[in-house]
Amino acid sequence: MKYAVIKTGGKQYRVSEGDIIEVDKLDVKENSVVFDNVLLLVSDENVQIGKPLVQNAKVKAKLLEQKRGAKIRVAKFKSKVRYRRASGFRAELSKIQIEKIDSLEKAKPAKAKKVSKKR
Repeated sequence: MKYAVIKTGGKQYRVSEGDIIEVDKLDVKENSVVFDNVLLLVSDENVQIGKPLVQNAKVKAKLLEQKRGAKIRVAKFKSKVRYRRASGFRAELSKIQIEKIDSLEKAKPAKAKKVSKKR
């Protein structure tokens, strides 16, 4: 199974090819999106862990829709002092479909490091 962990909009998402996810609104003109912030790349038994990002790795996606999320009501209340405030929030979202996970380098299996004790 091939998957990656990408970072966008201050959040991290685990994605596979063909997945459809909703992320914070992306400002793109055309329908194709490329994510360069790949934190982890797994392909079968091969694992690449970024330090902090995986070099030469990209995730290509297609923009399906720009929309607004569900309304969230936020209320503040303090008893006995007649303090009541209410406001709302609707997130701007982009619905994308992951098309391809690319890595220019071959992923290498993760190895355990040997720790040497120096005194």
